[in-house]
Amino acid sequence: MATTRFGIDIGGTGIKGAEVDISTGKLITQRVRVLTPQPATVDAVVPLAAGLVRDAGFSGAVGCAFPAVIKDGTALTAANVDPSWVGASVEDAITKELEGSVVTVVNDADAAGVAEMAFGAGRDVPGVVVMLTVGTGIGSAVFLHGVLVPNTEFGHIEVDGHDAETRASEVAREKHDWSREHWAKQFNRYLEALEKVLWPDLVIIGGGISKEPEKFLPLLKSQAPLVAAKLANEAGIVGAALVARDKAEHSSRIGAARPTDEISR
Repeated sequence: MATTRFGIDIGGTGIKGAEVDISTGKLITQRVRVLTPQPATVDAVVPLAAGLVRDAGFSGAVGCAFPAVIKDGTALTAANVDPSWVGASVEDAITKELEGSVVTVVNDADAAGVAEMAFGAGRDVPGVVVMLTVGTGIGSAVFLHGVLVPNTEFGHIEVDGHDAETRASEVAREKHDWSREHWAKQFNRYLEALEKVLWPDLVIIGGGISKEPEKFLPLLKSQAPLVAAKLANEAGIVGAALVARDKAEHSSRIGAARPTDEISR
């Protein structure tokens, strides 16, 4: 079985992709990023995502991280992309554009979490691990003893009367022109609310913000140990590649990622 897959990470501001060695979690081609079109409709996004694969000259299994609740390859929500995605099969749309390549789609935060559990900050950590991807919005991935609980949407819990990601995401900080210190107060309120319902044993902060952990980690407070994602902003690409299925595997359809112990060992 081939040890390389292509990972695509579709976000609200950027679409990224690279070929990944799934035995090590390392990118084996340069990461390519293009801007997410606005509005981020199906017809606008799909050709750009598929183009990353074609331009790399890759043929094989493709995984795609997408910012939505994903069931059997279909988007059920669309928080940071165009509403036209709701009810659309992301899997079928990209597969058609790639003319037959096998494509597996997973929630973007779940993909990032799978990568961190396999090769990053969550590796071999027991108990409840929460991965938060902080960027355009806030994505969440929850693991119990290394097994993913798919499609959690804890970025949208209500905190002080607001959808959490509208006050605690990186885009919210930029929109309101808040200092890191003021943003941290918002994010700490979010962490406090999240911990009241999950009581995690580890919280991993990933997404775009994780490129510069020294700027935010010292400002955050958590009952559980809190660390930056080791794979930083590449976690979504790596996780997408990890959940990609080749033709022999694809008959076992998933709504989200496999348990990480099946991927990394």
